[in-house]
Amino acid sequence: MARSLYEWLWQHEFWLPPGITWEDMQESEDIHYPQPRDLLLSIPFALILVVIRCAFERAIALPLSTKLGVRDKQRPKAQPNLVLETFYSMCCKNPEEGELTSLSKQCDLPVRKVERWFRRRRNMDRPSLSKKFCEACWRFTFYIISFFTGLAVLYDKPWFWDHRECWTGYPQQPLQRSLFWYYMLELSFYWSLVFTLPFDVKRKDFKEQIVHHAATIFLISFSYCANYIRIGTLVMVIHDASDCFLEPTKIFNYMKWKKTCDSLFMIFSAVFLISRLVVYPYTVLYNTYYYSMKIFQPFFGYYFVNTLLIILQLLHVFWSCIIIHMVYKFILQGTMEKDMRSDTEESDKDEERDKIREKEKNGITYFSNVTSNGYIQRNGSEPLNSRAHLSNGHVKER
Repeated sequence: MARSLYEWLWQHEFWLPPGITWEDMQESEDIHYPQPRDLLLSIPFALILVVIRCAFERAIALPLSTKLGVRDKQRPKAQPNLVLETFYSMCCKNPEEGELTSLSKQCDLPVRKVERWFRRRRNMDRPSLSKKFCEACWRFTFYIISFFTGLAVLYDKPWFWDHRECWTGYPQQPLQRSLFWYYMLELSFYWSLVFTLPFDVKRKDFKEQIVHHAATIFLISFSYCANYIRIGTLVMVIHDASDCFLEPTKIFNYMKWKKTCDSLFMIFSAVFLISRLVVYPYTVLYNTYYYSMKIFQPFFGYYFVNTLLIILQLLHVFWSCIIIHMVYKFILQGTMEKDMRSDTEESDKDEERDKIREKEKNGITYFSNVTSNGYIQRNGSEPLNSRAHLSNGHVKER
């Protein structure tokens, strides 16, 4: 059974153009072609990258965050409550009004306190600022290394300057050692992202990120097996170009360097929109979908690779809409809107009101705001009475 499945999977009709068989791809001492078994090396390499990442974040990124003033916000913890914790874990993290009422009866707590418990519990699950900073530092380091590695590998290759050269002699294009290691580097990195998905910062586009990682791994793997190496290297270097600007934008945002963050975001937006909506469709999609048909007839690999490339392009359009919206807001308001993908921390405004009530019960009058004319007002309320308290402690008749 396994033998039959193996033979069916590796039929040359799936992987090679019509008229080409695996016999035509035999290696010699001087000529080497991509072998599917090579892809297995990416798994241990990915695990090594995970170990390197953990060491990098602990030894370099975390101390750097402290030196640069990245501070984690102190979050009040939710009190242990078995009923609410069970509901939170098993049912829903953001209950509806009816569910809140039911839970308040089960716990014999006011609805407001149940709401506060869920708000605090959700905040406890959100990643800290230092964790986000460390993750962004790691990705920035990798993307810089990967992008410049890609440029170093490709700058003297004919298909980097003339994209039609991707199909010259296809599929009998020998695999160069530098291209092999560039492929392994990229594939191992995306496998490492899959391995760390449960622990990484989860944003609102989490599902889209999973689709992106899966499509990228399939695309890199299949393009390697079908010897689409040349077009694959172009896809990788195009993607890394904009990511080199995204991660430092996040880093400066966490550091509260607003002007630097805004400037980098505008650069990132320009690079992303040009590389993903102009360069990628022309250099990659047009090349694989249209121009390749001048060299060979369609086969399964042609349709499969183009399907994956189109999925990536749809994700590019999705993220481009988010970026354009943020740029539009920036132009109108003069300030950068918070990343729409970010899972922002919820503020607990009710806690301030509860503190006021608690102090009033104990006979303590709580003041928080000094008005522009020197009077002190209760937080969010009118002046206490006609005898207004000045900020210097004196009393003035109104």
